[in-house]
Amino acid sequence: MATYTLPELPYDYAALEPVINPQIIELHHDKHHAAYVKGANDTLEQLAEARDKEQWGSLNGLEKNLAFHLSGHILHSIYWHNMTGDGGGEPLAADGVGELADALTESFGSFAGFKAQLTKAAATTQGSGWGVLAYEPVSGRLIVEQIYDHQGNVGQGSTPILVFDAWEHAFYLQYKNQKVDFIEAMWRVVNWQDVAKRYAAAKERAYNLLLVP
Repeated sequence: MATYTLPELPYDYAALEPVINPQIIELHHDKHHAAYVKGANDTLEQLAEARDKEQWGSLNGLEKNLAFHLSGHILHSIYWHNMTGDGGGEPLAADGVGELADALTESFGSFAGFKAQLTKAAATTQGSGWGVLAYEPVSGRLIVEQIYDHQGNVGQGSTPILVFDAWEHAFYLQYKNQKVDFIEAMWRVVNWQDVAKRYAAAKERAYNLLLVP
């Protein structure tokens, strides 16, 4: 039985127009995300076979494959809910996301400073990757991370709450090679309600992640 399954989109393919066109959403979810789900499940089966046969020669490659596919699955599962056709703008207390807004100001000096850092992080990730806003449980602050090839530049234990996909499959059909234009457009569809819920949940779980009181 498969351990991981492809989640349904929380909206139809055209819901994020004109920022992201329906063809990209369909291909991105139904093909690319589905491939990460299949890859994670296949790798788990291969690891089980290696354990049964006590054949460990391929272990390093399999562990890397699991990290790649599992990260792809998890990040995309967050990504879809991080966006809405009614989103964008700046998180405000008047919209019920004041705690998140305050945390962004405290961690980055201002919303503008945060926006600039995440934009640059997503746009300058080496090769394929992501720009991520994450809750870091040791300091209790928000940080921006770069994730390249689904595996690098992340703090252990940090929880992603807002992710910008900077892989070419996320934008190339519409934005060609203008990654920066796509990242700038992404701010128009950010679902701050979803980000705020993820922030609150990450804070609540933080004490269970720490190794010391």
